[in-house]
Amino acid sequence: MSRKFFGKLYVQVLIGVLAGGLLGLLYPKLGADLKPLGDAFIRLIKMVFAPVIFAMVVLGIAKMESMKELGRVGVRALIYFEVMSTFALLLGLVVVNFAQPGAGMNIDPRTLDTSSIGNYTAAAAKGGTFIDFLMNMIPTSVVESLAKNDILQILVFATMLGIALSRMGKRAKPVVDFLESFSNSMFLMVGMIMRVAPLAAFGAIAFTVGKYGLASLMSLGQLMACMYVTCIVFVVVVLGLVARVCGFSLFKFLRYIREEIFTVLGTSSSESVVPQLMRKLEHVGISKPVVGLVIPSGVTFNPDGQCIYYTMAAIFIAQATNTPLTLTDQLVVLGVLMVTSKGSAGVTGSGFITLAATLASMGKIPVAGMVLLLGVDRFMSEARAITNTIGNAVATMAIARWVGAIDRERMHRVLDGGSSAEELQALYSGDTPAEPAVETAPATATVALHKATA
Repeated sequence: MSRKFFGKLYVQVLIGVLAGGLLGLLYPKLGADLKPLGDAFIRLIKMVFAPVIFAMVVLGIAKMESMKELGRVGVRALIYFEVMSTFALLLGLVVVNFAQPGAGMNIDPRTLDTSSIGNYTAAAAKGGTFIDFLMNMIPTSVVESLAKNDILQILVFATMLGIALSRMGKRAKPVVDFLESFSNSMFLMVGMIMRVAPLAAFGAIAFTVGKYGLASLMSLGQLMACMYVTCIVFVVVVLGLVARVCGFSLFKFLRYIREEIFTVLGTSSSESVVPQLMRKLEHVGISKPVVGLVIPSGVTFNPDGQCIYYTMAAIFIAQATNTPLTLTDQLVVLGVLMVTSKGSAGVTGSGFITLAATLASMGKIPVAGMVLLLGVDRFMSEARAITNTIGNAVATMAIARWVGAIDRERMHRVLDGGSSAEELQALYSGDTPAEPAVETAPATATVALHKATA
């Protein structure tokens, strides 16, 4: 029994997190030296991230029955993303005004050493205008986009290729079959990489605690507490309500994706579990096209955890530096972040760059105040990444329910623990999950007609 329990991935990751935290406390220098363990794991995931996203998006669109179905899923996904990310921004704004974590610090921004945030502000300055953002979505070379893991550019190219293959019909079958085999081989690699997740979590947490310590962070503990409490409220209340409306239990769903949650906790990157999360969502009963579209786009357009962080961090800096902000000023902050937050991705550090770009574009809250966040940013990144991951997973369930692309009977069976050990093991070995049925009669009839005329 104990052997079976300790053989579970999430248990091993949790042990790695606890052991890494203990090592960082007892031997800080050794803990700080273990940073390469976490970095190596992130690099391994990023190695297969672009190919997996590319193949899944192309296959998802190519297998759709019509372009009308693509538009239906895409439009509803964007509406959901905008509503939820705006709500996350607003929730962070309300909590930081209520808790006032920066009040009383009385820091003069002119006395702050900004050399440590030079790279972030330089990167933010390159962000350009909204037109530049739209132009940068179009890749000049797809090879370069794949090499740089540029999610937006990969999505644009993969979407266009998927549409082209869909319009080709039967002539596209060799390409689709190749991409199916390629996708399965990538997931097999993901399964191999996930075996070292506990070691990566151990190294990443040991580095964080060893480098920054806990005692030195007590002065910023209130901001950290506000961040974690707000993320928990968002997940339990807001996403819990979404789950209830969509007909499934949030807590059963969280239990189902616990391996991914603990991996994100250890690595501080929501990107580290995207391939495996997509696999699990297919297994729970969501059609492959919906998973292939919603999860990759959600990484960029639905960063719920980072949205909470943005408003809390911006107002915290204003409070700590005694920068007066009217209600109109705070609404402007909210409005700017509604745009700039859509450019963030799931990699640790992107949130800091986006925040720098937002503050620099406004010119009222001192960018130099970001130095105050450096000590605790790494600790808050866990809350951001976990909330992003759960938010995108729930979003996929909600949108699949909205468009009728989920097998509800299978969903309840899997979430109730009805999956066999063999089925769950297949998710980590690269085997292809059975294609789930969809719940709506018209869609099922369309599939049946397509097969009959094939």
